[in-house]
Amino acid sequence: MSRKAIVALVGRPNVGKSTLFNRLVGERVAVTHDIPGTTRDRLHGESFWNGLTFQVVDTGGIEVYQPAGARNESPLAEGSKDFVKEIVDQAMIAIADADVIILVVDAQYGVTAADEAVAEILRRSDKPVLVAANKIDDKRHEDEVFDFYSLGLEIVVGISAIHGLGVGDLLDELVKAFGALDAEIWDDDEDDHLKIAIVGRPNAGKSTLLNKLIGEERSIVSAVAGTTRDAIDTDISYFGDKITLIDTAGIRRRGRIEAGVERFSVIRAMKAIGRADVALLVIDASVGVTEQDEHIAGYIVGEYKSLVIVVNKWDAVAKDAFTMNAFTENIRDRLHFVRYAPIIFISALDGQRIHQVMEVAYRVWEARFLRMSTSDVNRLMRAAVEKHPPHAKGTRRLKFLYASQVRTDPPLILFHVNDPAQVHFTYKRYLENQFRAAFEFEGTPIRMSFRAREARRAVSAAENPASD
Repeated sequence: MSRKAIVALVGRPNVGKSTLFNRLVGERVAVTHDIPGTTRDRLHGESFWNGLTFQVVDTGGIEVYQPAGARNESPLAEGSKDFVKEIVDQAMIAIADADVIILVVDAQYGVTAADEAVAEILRRSDKPVLVAANKIDDKRHEDEVFDFYSLGLEIVVGISAIHGLGVGDLLDELVKAFGALDAEIWDDDEDDHLKIAIVGRPNAGKSTLLNKLIGEERSIVSAVAGTTRDAIDTDISYFGDKITLIDTAGIRRRGRIEAGVERFSVIRAMKAIGRADVALLVIDASVGVTEQDEHIAGYIVGEYKSLVIVVNKWDAVAKDAFTMNAFTENIRDRLHFVRYAPIIFISALDGQRIHQVMEVAYRVWEARFLRMSTSDVNRLMRAAVEKHPPHAKGTRRLKFLYASQVRTDPPLILFHVNDPAQVHFTYKRYLENQFRAAFEFEGTPIRMSFRAREARRAVSAAENPASD
């Protein structure tokens, strides 16, 4: 089962992790600021180098409390110690679940006791670790890179994340580190059976749902969020077909469980979703849709996986004749970008509506392989354009010439147009809705690609479409 490798950026606060993250993913996604501790939530994005696509995860900084008078002491900004434990937990989880780790340090500041403490943690992780000595903005600081070999980590690369200097060299070293990873990360297998990831924030009832689906206590169930530490694969038979259920790990914290723990499930969900065909997003009905649920749903969409929203603990909700409809509307509002996903209300503990979970998941999986004929695609395209023509940009109007479905799993529709740059995302969404209204793409994303093509060639192809 293939998935994208995960690279975690870790280090103490204010060394430039978020700036490097933005540089690697090519967007200004992470909030950057001069005040240490600005990045409190883990962010993830996709990067590409030398033919490989991988996930990059930005973490909050690891802050090690230092004794008064420690060399190069780097205190946090006022008020930031309130969330130091949370930042440490985020980074530690990234270390546990990442495939490669980049330790970002401040070359201008020099090696600190905090850097040494973090490096000691990373040396014990048994993961490939690269040191990115950041803020090498001019030649005066180039020699300072060598100081960081004292951390005992083999690869040290001087970079300037803000200017992009040395980042290519860092990525070259990263690709070398990928070469030592397990081949299952990169290679697709030929096993085409249904794989279902059970994802959601900790304590939403994922393990209870798994146990009910397979009819045995396969996973330990506890009321404490984060009992499950690792993803667990379970093969079952469903009407004679093999199905793999992937139970994603929650997060275990020492001591008291705090509200921030629900932010910590992204990386492990990323791993499971990357290996799955269909994701069951388990939502705790007693809590409702959270920001973390939105993050995980967004990642499912980004990976083009099919989705079923499972509202668990429905037995714990006080209900009247309008409760289910109101809850559904709230989900559709919060998760408006996956309105195509079916919603099931269950109680994993009592077994209420459990039978619907596999039925819907299997139906959603089958929708991934739905293929439309070329004539149907063009008929729908022409009807959609006639019903709602695209707005013109300047003096040039967008023209749709020809379309066909070129792939399944998930469906990919290729549109030949005169100018792809004129296709606005709102018009893409409109076209998608038209195709969904005509065909049962339940719970399944539809990919759309727009390619420039000569009008004369397109007309000829439309008059003599290839048979499906």
